[in-house]
Amino acid sequence: MDEQPPIELLNLQETQEDLSFAFHPTSFDEYLGQKNLKEKLRVYVQASKMRDESLDHLLLFGPPGLGKTTLAKVMAKELDTSIKITSAPVLDRSGDLVAMLSNLSPKEILFIDEIHRLPKNVEEILYSAMENFCVDMIVGQGASAKSIRLPINPFTLIGATTKTALLSGPLQTRFGIVERIDFYDAEELAEIIIQNAAFFKIPIEPDAALSIGKRARGTPRIAKRLLRRVRDFAQVKQLETINMQVTNNAMEFLGIDQDGLNKLDRDILIKIIQDFDGGPVGLDTLAAMTGEDKETLGDYCEPFLLRLGLLQKTPRGRQIPPKKILYLRKRLLGEVISEQRDLFF
Repeated sequence: MDEQPPIELLNLQETQEDLSFAFHPTSFDEYLGQKNLKEKLRVYVQASKMRDESLDHLLLFGPPGLGKTTLAKVMAKELDTSIKITSAPVLDRSGDLVAMLSNLSPKEILFIDEIHRLPKNVEEILYSAMENFCVDMIVGQGASAKSIRLPINPFTLIGATTKTALLSGPLQTRFGIVERIDFYDAEELAEIIIQNAAFFKIPIEPDAALSIGKRARGTPRIAKRLLRRVRDFAQVKQLETINMQVTNNAMEFLGIDQDGLNKLDRDILIKIIQDFDGGPVGLDTLAAMTGEDKETLGDYCEPFLLRLGLLQKTPRGRQIPPKKILYLRKRLLGEVISEQRDLFF
């Protein structure tokens, strides 16, 4: 058997996260947003507690930064159990996972982030563990090799992924509960911002919280990051309350406009308008012209621009919707031209 992974390191990592300067909800009531998802999870949690069984394995999928890890911790609190947290990229040996599974207490939760990145040989260990609560192993080599079955305690696997398409079919089918975490609206993000501001013990005006929420790209992680930057401005200005003025000043300094567009987003749109007459243009070309790697554009910028309706994906590449070109020219380039002239040319 391979050397046991440093379980203490996992606990240390979790402790460091808990001590970070951010609010960590400990119940469904404190976990704001995702109302429909929470209602379903409440039922699953209550039913498993009534049966005195471990919760069925759960797969959470959705864009990054929406709170999948936080939700897993909340579920551990709601289930009155402990949780071990790791990520797929660090489980590069099957022995690491076997040692982790064999050290789980009854009904404990094992949370694996980026589970779509599990190596194939490690993923196969999960099959029997999830279905039969046992681990099949090969001991020895050559003619003396034999298969043994190692029983483990009943546990709950919570997997998180941002790319379900990369998750293998056999692994997906072994999750009894599969749920998506959606983007948050501005009002939900404003509530999260007010909640975190209270944790920082800095009052914030509701309209300032909403203004930050509108700029957070539907993502709590970004909302919390922006709040910390606005807090810095308020502290330097020696303000006791975060108001609209300091919020607008901070956002202008950070280069984030009222819709959440940052400098890179604007650069992409300007390049498409100025150099390609609205497109289409390939992602590789845009990456070269903006000086960013293709993965950053495809994973971070493009989904947000698509959601705003400012970008389209076509077989020939990315383009700006024709109805948005005039609007973006005026907004980004400051062009004052009539609609008739724009259509004429």
